[in-house]
Amino acid sequence: MATTQQSTAKPMPEDGTGVLQVDPWLEPYSDGLRKRYSEYQKALNFINTHEGGLDKFSQSYKTMGFQVDDKGGVRYREWAPGAVEARLIGNFNNWSHTANPMTKNEFGVWEVYVPPTAQGECAIPHDSMVKISMTTPSGESLDRLPAWATRVTQDLDVSPVYDARFWNPPKADRYQFKNGHSQNSIEGLKIYEAHVGISSPNERVTTYKEFEADTLPRIKALGYNTIQMMAIMEHAYYASFGYQVTSFFAASSRYGTPEELKSLVDKAHELGLTVLLDVVHSHASKNVLDGLNMYDGTDHLYFHEGGRGRHDLWDSRLFNYGHPEVQRFLLSNLRFWMDEYKFDGFRFDGVTSMMYTHHGMGVGFSGGYHEYFGDSVDLEAMVYLMLSNKMLHELYPKVVTIAEDVSGMPTLCRPVDEGGVGFDYRLAMAIPDMWIKMLKEKSDDEWDMGNIVHTLTNRRHLERSVAYAESHDQALVGDKTLAFWLMDKEMYEYMSDLSAFTPIIERGMALHKMIRLLVHALGGEAYLNFEGNEFGHPEWMDFPREGNGNSFAHARRQFNLVDDHLLRYKYLNNWDAAVQTLEDKYKWLSAPQAYVSLKHEGDKVIVFERAGLLFIFNFHPTNSFADYRVGVDAPGKYHVVLNSDDKTFGGLARVDSSGEYFTTPMEWNGRKNWLQVYIPTRTVLVLGQ
Repeated sequence: MATTQQSTAKPMPEDGTGVLQVDPWLEPYSDGLRKRYSEYQKALNFINTHEGGLDKFSQSYKTMGFQVDDKGGVRYREWAPGAVEARLIGNFNNWSHTANPMTKNEFGVWEVYVPPTAQGECAIPHDSMVKISMTTPSGESLDRLPAWATRVTQDLDVSPVYDARFWNPPKADRYQFKNGHSQNSIEGLKIYEAHVGISSPNERVTTYKEFEADTLPRIKALGYNTIQMMAIMEHAYYASFGYQVTSFFAASSRYGTPEELKSLVDKAHELGLTVLLDVVHSHASKNVLDGLNMYDGTDHLYFHEGGRGRHDLWDSRLFNYGHPEVQRFLLSNLRFWMDEYKFDGFRFDGVTSMMYTHHGMGVGFSGGYHEYFGDSVDLEAMVYLMLSNKMLHELYPKVVTIAEDVSGMPTLCRPVDEGGVGFDYRLAMAIPDMWIKMLKEKSDDEWDMGNIVHTLTNRRHLERSVAYAESHDQALVGDKTLAFWLMDKEMYEYMSDLSAFTPIIERGMALHKMIRLLVHALGGEAYLNFEGNEFGHPEWMDFPREGNGNSFAHARRQFNLVDDHLLRYKYLNNWDAAVQTLEDKYKWLSAPQAYVSLKHEGDKVIVFERAGLLFIFNFHPTNSFADYRVGVDAPGKYHVVLNSDDKTFGGLARVDSSGEYFTTPMEWNGRKNWLQVYIPTRTVLVLGQ
């Protein structure tokens, strides 16, 4: 398995207990690890024996659904064992229920071949509507969208229900990739989380082409090296933020065509960016007419039957991950996005919900290992995640997989062959929650430096984390962005350089810069920002829905704010770019975890070293400190490489950024040397040699 994670010196056990070499505290749960790995091996052996291996099995998107041969004939295949009859209907045959009957094999897969026309052309016109019509044992007739459809469209003026389209553009109109997958390192990710539809100031849905032309250059200019694209898999309800998927192989038609999404990804690669897809395999929309629910008339085709197949909180359906045909569908879905659209990896949504039978609902994880290896663990889902990571990392050496897990599952980010689940990163979900809780409940002089440092550094050894101060979750309606928590009382009136620099705005901008750098430098091995937050996007995010009069007022990112040079948003944007650029030079995200030498509660000062840089944060709301002594390990002359109080970043210019700092060889705060700095209130200095 391709991985850059640290290898161990001892021979690797073949029973799934290799992770004990990294974490000996797992020893009491070795039986649970062996069982999990044994179940994984059983599933893998079944695929190897009956399906020709993971590579072939996961390319089923080339045999299922619609396949066009070189003569123009179309073969359509669909798994629907609960039906007793099936037929392909559409514009091409005037929706006839007799023209194109299908036959079923012993595995419940229906098939039909539509020969080319007498002129040798495809008998199903490009972009025409198609459906599969089935008859149940009771005689009921069901019309469904093909489950493997790669194009579905919605005409809200007619109905909210999607139509499936036969996507087969002429060769001249098919997008030809100029660039392959990203060859960037999987280490040191600086992730820009983006939603195409909201990526402009316009009060409407932004398109793939607009995102390619307008947003990609912004991301590149800021210094990010990775994009995480949200809400791409087609979802019936725009306000679900992409989390009620109806058609897993279809790129959302709200933003444009499949060819236009391919162009967007290709352009991102041209700019040197890695492109990740937010993949939703944790659940599916319960829609029947345009989703997978009750597909062949049964409750248990792709999903578990009864209560186990329903997520009460999300009002959605849950996959039966242990069924080979479900594994075929989901693993092929990953391959499809990698191969057809050239995505470079995935952020797996809702991994906590997948891994536990309780789905994380009403459960507070204490961190005790018994919580991760008991009866509440869903082994079938764990095996599916292991198969996914095994397949992806074997076939794509530069692939990146990120798990959205709030539980802290040990071994989640260790290789499968060690007995781990195989992800490259996990989201550090406790960090943004901490900031929101502090801003809601604590005054500035009550901030606990020790708790902040603990939350930022409390991560598993040799398992990478993606740190973030806020993501889309913190911006959705019902919550507010960090900037709005800090400055909402005055953001509408005092974010202009022509207005007074009020205490609220001064505090808000200072803390916004400090919080984001502290998370970036101390919180993990990768960093994530949700689009717009880099410049302190105000307010919240709310999609058009009945409750807000179907308004787009909050379903957009107001890049016009940062482009207006009279407004102070530009300073926060400058800061974000400077931080990404500095990390690109010193590579602290791929350096060992920081050494924190000071977390002073009275002074509200945090000092740490990472990647040869010395970070000094003064969170005190009123006190500045002259000749403040801080420890540092490496001796020599230091200078300022980043100063949040600089005018470029909307600061007060209280620190001379051209100053030099010399060490004295005497132990201080556990370090071999010390130096002295002037550190004003609510300022961070970064010193380098």
